[in-house]
Amino acid sequence: MATNVLDATASTGAGRRPPRRSPWRSPVGEPAYARPALLLLTALAAVLYGWGIDHSQYHTFYASAARSMTESWKAFFYGSFDPGNSITLDKLPGFLWPQALSARLFGFHPWSLVLPQVLEGMACLLVLHRLVRRWAGVNAALVACTAFLVTPVAVGLFRTAVEDPAFTLCLLLAAEATKRAAGAGRLRPLLLAGVWVGVGFQAKMLEAWAVLPALALVYLLSAPLTLRRRLVHLGVSAVVMTTVSASWMLAVALTPAKDRPYVDGTTNNSAFSMVVGYNFLSRFSSLGVSAASTGSVSATQGGGGHGGAGRVGLGAGDAGRRGTGAFGAGGARAAQDGGLPRGARGAAAGGAFGRDQNGWSKMFGTSLASQTGWLYPIAAVAAACGLLWRRGRPRTDRLRAGYVLWSAWLALYFLVFSAGSVAGHTYYMGVIAVPLAALTGAGTVLMWRAHRAGGPRAWALPAAVLGTAAWAAYLAGQFRAFLPWLAPAVALLGVAAAGLLILARPGRPHAAGRLALAGLAASLAALLLAPTAWAVQVFNPAYRSSIMGAVGPTGTGRGGGTAGNGPGWFGRVAWTGGAPSGRTARDAARVAGRGGFGGARGDGSLTAGQRRLLDYARAHQGQAAYTFATSGWSTAAPYILATGAHVLPLGGFSGRVPFPTETLFRQLVAAGKVRFVLLGGGRGTGFAATGPKYPAGTAGSTAGPAMTDAARITRWVQSACTVVPASRYGGTAVAGDGPMATAQTLYECGPGR
Repeated sequence: MATNVLDATASTGAGRRPPRRSPWRSPVGEPAYARPALLLLTALAAVLYGWGIDHSQYHTFYASAARSMTESWKAFFYGSFDPGNSITLDKLPGFLWPQALSARLFGFHPWSLVLPQVLEGMACLLVLHRLVRRWAGVNAALVACTAFLVTPVAVGLFRTAVEDPAFTLCLLLAAEATKRAAGAGRLRPLLLAGVWVGVGFQAKMLEAWAVLPALALVYLLSAPLTLRRRLVHLGVSAVVMTTVSASWMLAVALTPAKDRPYVDGTTNNSAFSMVVGYNFLSRFSSLGVSAASTGSVSATQGGGGHGGAGRVGLGAGDAGRRGTGAFGAGGARAAQDGGLPRGARGAAAGGAFGRDQNGWSKMFGTSLASQTGWLYPIAAVAAACGLLWRRGRPRTDRLRAGYVLWSAWLALYFLVFSAGSVAGHTYYMGVIAVPLAALTGAGTVLMWRAHRAGGPRAWALPAAVLGTAAWAAYLAGQFRAFLPWLAPAVALLGVAAAGLLILARPGRPHAAGRLALAGLAASLAALLLAPTAWAVQVFNPAYRSSIMGAVGPTGTGRGGGTAGNGPGWFGRVAWTGGAPSGRTARDAARVAGRGGFGGARGDGSLTAGQRRLLDYARAHQGQAAYTFATSGWSTAAPYILATGAHVLPLGGFSGRVPFPTETLFRQLVAAGKVRFVLLGGGRGTGFAATGPKYPAGTAGSTAGPAMTDAARITRWVQSACTVVPASRYGGTAVAGDGPMATAQTLYECGPGR
């Protein structure tokens, strides 16, 4: 009777699609817990990445561009910093396109700019699961996703409105397509991989190409084709990748300069100079390539855009926009101690301000390793075991190809960040967290199987767990005031896990299954406890996440807190953890309450004085194209963020870009396109007199050290234009936000002045 029923069911369903499986049920061939576990991890990712984003702060430089990109499609395409389309970002705009679209859909708010990164993070988790599951199995995929989920830098990354979330997702999609192409020897997935790398280029420029050797190596080593066909396929994919990568730069190059914004970061208005010179060659000082020879300004002298060339800086050129960079010519003293309240300076010395992020050992420094490197030992052991144990297998061995992919990915980016400048940008490390998690997941399963099989290889898992636990205990021990129980707990878990695994080795009297499973559970706890303790600090307002992508403490000074890069005034750092007292506590509260960067409040609103000044300028601008010009981007940002005002910033992000030149600015004034100029308000005490050394013939400068165009314009405005008394717009002189800010003065210019 049962057979007849089954036969009838089979006959009735002939020619029809099989019934749709419930989304919470695991696919055929996978354990029943596989799909529910993945859904749980995805839900946890949504919580960790999205928790408290309604209290997010603007990244002023990027947020100003995103606001401008919501004002017109021209600004959207070019990534204009200002709504008037005078100058672009100093980056490719691809990473801001999702943010600008989100702001158009939901309105312009801090959380609407962060939301795309939350979704990108969830997508990364799902793509990582798909990739590892097809390579090493579902259990390896679940362990990898769990490791990725609790890596602090991954949590901070996808809560931050910067380039790296989109970049990380694109590289994962490229890796997934490459693995499919290598497995079947098909060209189409390999072309798709080239497309994804090209899209990643639009988010992170040449850094996206660093993964190419890993992808090419996987296809060359494992695709079931002749060597000639493999090389041809890679060549065709490279053409597609290069075309997609260069598409925006070519579009800019083919557009007449008068019909598009000036390209920031350059002295020759070239998108290629911005990408290759400003954002690549000048970041590697060991190469000995001068910025001037690449048609760009230096990206490692700090920035600030305060109307002059800030000659004293800290870290990379884009550090200033996130509260960690230059302080202008007068900010040297503040730069030395990070601008911290006195009681918080100890944390900066411990790495909170990126002071252990220099040199080839920076990846093992406390501030980066505590965010990224908890799994270094087990990932290294997994890579070694995966490659050594699979030697002698056929060239097309799928499992070995996966270890080649992740090991090469990890090694390449480890080398890039070790050689280049990080300068406190913790979120750069998101691309490192991916291979660490994948190797941890696959390596744990590989070594577990070897452990159950017995023999010399059975020692690999206890050794890897014990080494990783010892490293984690050392790192946690550097933060003595933060969860003082954590380091001993991790150490004890590691010892217990190793002991249980040793007792449960096959051939021993107590090699029972339950004992082995207990050892495995203790191993996973020892591996993941410490990073989880950091990751869950997103629920703790004292730590949460900073705009540099850090979660939890990063400094090792007294108080156990972190010199966070979150709600503080531009170029300064807020003390966001520990237990400051007295004046330090009041300073911390004052800093956190003020919020914002670059002179803008964290919520993007204007002060009463700024509002009155803006209303006056708008009421009297007449036919002028710009409401007013400002001495730099940080002075313009509050007005762009709050109202989308057409404000003309001088000097680009660094303050050293020759746009507009003094001649062009005078022409704008003579033509009535600029009537008001707002000077001052930047962090620092004045404008630097000299800028970078440009080659002879460069627009806006002469051979040798010279005054920047922004400084020339400032000097001309002060001598040729009329000061507008503050009483005319109903108040005293407007000052920037923060004790380092200088007072702002409004000037009225006009033809014949």
